[in-house]
Amino acid sequence: MQGGPPGTVAHPVGFRLTFAASMVIFDKQPVWFRDLGVLEYRDAWDYQEKLLQQNIAAKSTYAEAPAGRAETRNHLLFVEHPPVYTLGKSGREENVLIGEAERQGKGISFYKTNRGGDITFHGFDQVVGYPILDLEKFTTDIGKYLRNLEEVIILTMAGYGLKGERSPGETGVWLDASIPGRERKICAMGIRCSRWITMHGFAFNVNTDLSYFDYIIPCGIQNKQVTSMEKELGHKLDVPELKEKLKANFEKVFAAELHEEATLPAIKNLSE
Repeated sequence: MQGGPPGTVAHPVGFRLTFAASMVIFDKQPVWFRDLGVLEYRDAWDYQEKLLQQNIAAKSTYAEAPAGRAETRNHLLFVEHPPVYTLGKSGREENVLIGEAERQGKGISFYKTNRGGDITFHGFDQVVGYPILDLEKFTTDIGKYLRNLEEVIILTMAGYGLKGERSPGETGVWLDASIPGRERKICAMGIRCSRWITMHGFAFNVNTDLSYFDYIIPCGIQNKQVTSMEKELGHKLDVPELKEKLKANFEKVFAAELHEEATLPAIKNLSE
């Protein structure tokens, strides 16, 4: 380990501990990053649940041994899903405008989930982000957490010359949110939180095929459009480059430091 400035101690995973008034302060929270590539929705959901339950177990152990803090581990997952509609726990199934037979004919899966929100679509060239965070290490304010996720997207859009906005009373990121008839949603969000551990997250339309949204009422919101980075800019984007911008902005907004996972299970064993 290398030394640091006076009053600090080096730590092997790349963040610094500062001692002040007998308290230990993390300059940046470590978050373990993994890009899952293209993965079926069910497999990614199961993997999130596994990580969430591991953190809940760590908190339970800590509760029984209060000396020290919970040894939870923060994660950020990126993934693209084959075409799938997902319905939030408070969503209305009538917001899916086609039946099972037609969905199957179009190769679209469907899941009722345990996240918040209504119906949305995931597909290729859409960046889905799943933060599995212990909010007790960030902020125990769900509203602030969602605003922070929105800010990550807004900053990333700004890097391409687009003005992302919030819409009062609605979660996610929009363009022209305050202009009736011109509102366009570019990023949907829906989360679950258990014992301050998060899962699910955001779906950011990059080069996404928007025709799939024609068969649902996106997020259960009538008479508002859905858009993508490609549609707004008039050309396809380099998705790996955009992911790097997202990661940098996530670190900035959450005061986090991303670490690539070093040893990982094979995709087929993610949820085992």
